[in-house]
Amino acid sequence: MNSFKLITTYSPWLLLACLAAGLLYAWLLYSKRTPWPKAINYMLAGLRFAVVSFLCFLLLGPLVRYVANTTVEPTIVFAVDNSQSVSLFSDSVQLQQATQGLQALREKLQREGYLTQVRTLAAGQSPQDITEIEYAAETSNLSQLLSEVQDDFAEQNLAGVVLLSDGIVNQGISPAYANYNFTLYPVAVGDTVPKKDVLVASLRYNKVNYSGSRFPLEVELQQEGFGGTAATVVLQENGKTIDRKTVTLAPNQPVQQVPFQVLAAGLGKRHYEVQVIPLQAEFTTLNNTKHAYIDVVKGKIKVLIAAAAPHPDISALRAAIETNENYETELYIPGLNTLKQQDYDVAVLHQLPGRAVGGEDALALVRQKNLPALYILGPQSDLNAYNRLNVGLNISASGQTDEVTAVASGNFTTFKLPEAASERLLQYPPAHVPYGEVRVAPNTEVVLYQQVGRVRTSKPLLAVQTSGDKRNATLLASGTWQWRITEAANNEQPEVYNKLVTNLIQLLSAPRNKKRLNVYPTQEEYTSSDEILFNAEAYNEALEPIYGQNITLRITGEDNETRSFNFANGENQSGVNIGTLSGGRYTYTASASINGQQQQDKGEFVVEELQLEALNAVADHNLLFQLASNTNSNLYYPSQLQQLEEDIRNSDHKDVIYSSEELVDLVDLKWLFFLILGLVCVEWFVRKYNGSY
Repeated sequence: MNSFKLITTYSPWLLLACLAAGLLYAWLLYSKRTPWPKAINYMLAGLRFAVVSFLCFLLLGPLVRYVANTTVEPTIVFAVDNSQSVSLFSDSVQLQQATQGLQALREKLQREGYLTQVRTLAAGQSPQDITEIEYAAETSNLSQLLSEVQDDFAEQNLAGVVLLSDGIVNQGISPAYANYNFTLYPVAVGDTVPKKDVLVASLRYNKVNYSGSRFPLEVELQQEGFGGTAATVVLQENGKTIDRKTVTLAPNQPVQQVPFQVLAAGLGKRHYEVQVIPLQAEFTTLNNTKHAYIDVVKGKIKVLIAAAAPHPDISALRAAIETNENYETELYIPGLNTLKQQDYDVAVLHQLPGRAVGGEDALALVRQKNLPALYILGPQSDLNAYNRLNVGLNISASGQTDEVTAVASGNFTTFKLPEAASERLLQYPPAHVPYGEVRVAPNTEVVLYQQVGRVRTSKPLLAVQTSGDKRNATLLASGTWQWRITEAANNEQPEVYNKLVTNLIQLLSAPRNKKRLNVYPTQEEYTSSDEILFNAEAYNEALEPIYGQNITLRITGEDNETRSFNFANGENQSGVNIGTLSGGRYTYTASASINGQQQQDKGEFVVEELQLEALNAVADHNLLFQLASNTNSNLYYPSQLQQLEEDIRNSDHKDVIYSSEELVDLVDLKWLFFLILGLVCVEWFVRKYNGSY
């Protein structure tokens, strides 16, 4: 029931004053002789009395108190664990009995005034019929299912949740540790008796390995009831057996390791399959196979660090670079060691070219091999010699230095720093830079600017030049070793410093992308339950981004089956969603006609097959019993649904009345304005019509 109440901020006795003001105003205006009949005069006086009294009443600041009551019937949610393990390892007759019984219970409760809803592991799904639910979910996250129900029905009259499950949880936290504000009625399916089974529980391996090297792949076997039996583990690539091992399953050891040494041949994504040959009387063979996807790359990127003299910056740079296991460094300091003639990928030149003699052989190697380089300037740098290199900056310095802090450029998007970069850069101690004019070449982008005190300048602190297929970078500051130490002291890890250095090395060592069509998946690896998204970039002859290009994408799996998709690239990186794919290695080819020229791009990605639901064939009814105990309920089996129905009825769930109160200033009601205006207009019209003067 809804109710209204009128309240004022002043004493109610002032209402008499309002009425008196209205009465006085009407008497003064209509007590004189008038040309119209008395009946009309009384009506006009009444109108004037009402309008004036009400306007005076509004001066008292009256409020309208509105109370709205809403009745909500009790709700019973039927939460169904529709994971694959429920259908794989539950008796089909028992499962059918449970679903039909729960659907019948739901219909009875609806007829008795209960609200009901069905939820599954898939977020947002609310099927209408429990018997038609498909048990296809590849993971079981009961905690997420129950938490979503609790959140979605927080403002409703949630009387209880009926949970149909086998109790197996393989994702998220255990729901036994959560606190739920509703009664939980678990209905248990599945079999709690251990089965004779041998399975591949997991594979351990490095996802990135170098071509030509051998890498370890360790297989974890689990067994139940096969102690003392010999099992054969086979390792295959592209359907061809490359290794096999026979092990004896230890009677008192349910888990044991089987190691392989695999040769990483070729480059790119490699797909390996590990299978334990099925044994006689094994309960299921669904969990006998697992897949490994290895990215085989060429050898480590070699970074030459050459310095004019020993300096603390060198240790900081090496430590940052070697945080990436794909990089290895070689140090050269004239007079301390000799320059090794190797195939370097990138060079870091600390205060080279320098004023003192030494380091010419490192500079000659950079010129001879046409290596991309990071130039770090300092007091020993020969700025004139540096300017002659034409690597992006030209510095006219007076020999003096300035103390500056670093501030990130918002326009550099080739790589991104961590989110905390802006804050941490300002915490770095000032660095010394050459004081003078710095001119930036047209083909150079600024990564960091100089900030003097609180004033951000237009002078670059770190810049990257792109020239042809090569890039060079220049850092105008020495003493940046203090940046790394300060960040580590303040934040445990020098994440921003390390990321800045490794991103620079990666950018310099990677060949410049001159492709005019760039199509790529948003992730390198997906699971078989993920939706796969592709983004696309198109460029004109000046390598400027263009949009609205019609692109054809072809996806080919290991079975040589090809799927085609057509889409257009957008400015907001809108691409194409190709849906889910089964596990395996996939290659793709994209093509588009850009300004009349056919452009193409290609690549590969991996989809990992989730097999979590096949790993555990034993239901966990203890978990369901604990959930029931935590909410003062009982555990039920499909044959006990009649008892479940009685317990829900005996709980005597009541309707809940929710009240909401709202206070509104009477003067804010727009319809009152039009009402008063209407009364005034009526009075004016009647007076004029009857000859008012």
